[in-house]
Amino acid sequence: MLGPDQEIPRSSAPPWIVTFADLMVLLMCFFVLMLSFSSMDPAKFKELSGSMQQAFGVQTDVAATGQPKGTSLEAKEFSPAVPEPTDRNEVRQHTVDSDLNTLDLGLQQRLRELKAQEEAADQQAQQLRAIFRQEIDDGKLLIRQDGTNVTIQLLEKDSFPSGSANLETSSVDTLSRVGSLVSAMTGAITVSGHTDNVPVRAGGTYRSNWDLSAARAASVGHELLAAGLDPTRLMVTGHADTQPRAANDSPANRALNRRVDITFANGRDRPSRWEDAAPAPR
Repeated sequence: MLGPDQEIPRSSAPPWIVTFADLMVLLMCFFVLMLSFSSMDPAKFKELSGSMQQAFGVQTDVAATGQPKGTSLEAKEFSPAVPEPTDRNEVRQHTVDSDLNTLDLGLQQRLRELKAQEEAADQQAQQLRAIFRQEIDDGKLLIRQDGTNVTIQLLEKDSFPSGSANLETSSVDTLSRVGSLVSAMTGAITVSGHTDNVPVRAGGTYRSNWDLSAARAASVGHELLAAGLDPTRLMVTGHADTQPRAANDSPANRALNRRVDITFANGRDRPSRWEDAAPAPR
């Protein structure tokens, strides 16, 4: 017990509480000042909220009571699409990507020209088949169409003696008729010679099938020129056995590969490159 002269001891705060209180007061003043200096930009806030919606897929459902409409200078309201009945409980407007449905005008014109050239080639092939029906039935000629190109294949039968580039008399008459026809047509003319894979006789007139195929193509080219073909439209090439029509595994197939192709291209008056004028064989 305390005596009459003793005081009741009072509890006191620890020393660090003063420093802590000063620090809290300073922090509060700091944030109050920051808040007073800040301002909100509505435009930036709207842009930020839109980006957040796209990032997190936030969508807003808008009740559709009628077909969506737009405005223009001519009309207050117009409908961008024909309404289609639907049993679904929603209304959606069908749209297309105009960039995918729009072609460059130059490309459109080129496609129209290409289609016209293919149609002309088809008509030419049909006319040639009718004119040379007898030669085709005899197995001397073959007419084919490759896109815009038309090819007259002069087969080896009754055309060249074996291992020779000298034309038979019957083939000269046929080539005279061919030359008269192709001279009146438009397009670059390419004469390409082809052989089978059997090597030429050693010590003969020709060193290889390259020589033989080129010589046979040149013989055919000379007959076309004699029939009146413009020399500037003509190109002569030799391919040896590099472009066979069939596998060189039988006498019949090798006979198909020994040929001279007369190809004329619609849409090009002069041969530019041999790979353009000579299509891949079939």
